[in-house]
Amino acid sequence: MFSALKALERLKEGNQRFVSGIRHHDAFHQARRSELISGQAPFAVIIGCSDSRVPVEIIFDQGLGDLFVIRVAGNVVAPSQIGSVEFATEQFGTRLVVVLGHTRCGAIYATLQQLQQPTENQSRNLYSIVNRIRPSVESLLETELKYNQEALAQQAVRANVRVSADHLRHGSEILEHMIQNDSLLVVGAEYSLETGEVVFFDGMPNTFNFPLK
Repeated sequence: MFSALKALERLKEGNQRFVSGIRHHDAFHQARRSELISGQAPFAVIIGCSDSRVPVEIIFDQGLGDLFVIRVAGNVVAPSQIGSVEFATEQFGTRLVVVLGHTRCGAIYATLQQLQQPTENQSRNLYSIVNRIRPSVESLLETELKYNQEALAQQAVRANVRVSADHLRHGSEILEHMIQNDSLLVVGAEYSLETGEVVFFDGMPNTFNFPLK
């Protein structure tokens, strides 16, 4: 079982390989598939966005069985996502959870647009995603950022990640107990569509030896 710090290091190193164009993992290797038939032991849980440009295993250069991935538009955290994280941490002993947002997120743009120019005929199901993101970005519209849409969207992506990560930390007695006992770490990160780099920026331990941005 990987410690949270070791898992963070492995994700960081994998992303550095991805950015450099050097991949070590063959996600479809037949021998690896056979090894996993009897069980799995993912070293990290990733809650990421459904965006097709953010394939989690690829950007972290990991293979089959390495990551427990939960993908939903806007990387929002609802009860089903919390339950999935609880399952992974309890069943597989996974000690790291990453909430992964990304630049130019369509769900963020849609939420900001709805807040600034509301429409009445929006799908009820799509609106449920907007409502999950709304609390994390509403306050930004009360600042000078409202006059700079690009900067607003950039800040909104990170604000949404922070709120989602915090929801995981305090929205589950199971997860909260594990965090208090130093057996679980929940962090927030952002993937850059432009550079391919993942920056970890929320909830990082002071002892982690990679620079924060």
